[in-house]
Amino acid sequence: MTWSETWSEAEYLDCLQTERRGYAWVMQHHGGLTPAEAGAAALERYPYEPHDAPYRGLIFHDEAWHWAMLAIHGDQYVVEHPELVHPSADYQALE
Repeated sequence: MTWSETWSEAEYLDCLQTERRGYAWVMQHHGGLTPAEAGAAALERYPYEPHDAPYRGLIFHDEAWHWAMLAIHGDQYVVEHPELVHPSADYQALE
């Protein structure tokens, strides 16, 4: 049994929605995308994975903030923008 098999479908969908919302927020507020563009980027980054997908939910090992910062600033964002390593208070307020 994999770690993702311990989730119910409702738990997976809740996590997926939460991460999509966070990713879209970062892409809009830090990446300069429109709400529609940010929503589309979130759907692309966090596609629905069927229950039997071998690595379902693996993307959740890092939060949306991290994945969005990688998309916006690249692999070196932690070095080039150390102020962005930790999520902002506004981002954390989304939860």
